[in-house]
Amino acid sequence: MGRFEEGDRSKVEFQTIKAEEIKFGRNNFLEVARKVAKTPEGDNEFVSISKGFYQPDGSKRFKTSFTLPKEAEVLAEVSRALKEV
Repeated sequence: MGRFEEGDRSKVEFQTIKAEEIKFGRNNFLEVARKVAKTPEGDNEFVSISKGFYQPDGSKRFKTSFTLPKEAEVLAEVSRALKEV
């Protein structure tokens, strides 16, 4: 349960609720976003942190991403750890 069978990924729709961009370096950025994955079985809200860069034409290209659960306690601990590192 919770795993996708081959071809099931097309049934997932991702929606960005809110996103903020942090620019750094010459053409790099981090995107911190609250997103929801919608499936026939239900919705799953999460926080995504993605790293990317701007291409010469100005469009964004994402290189890597990871997700965090939406629970306030987890996000507060991650925030605290980032400030202390």
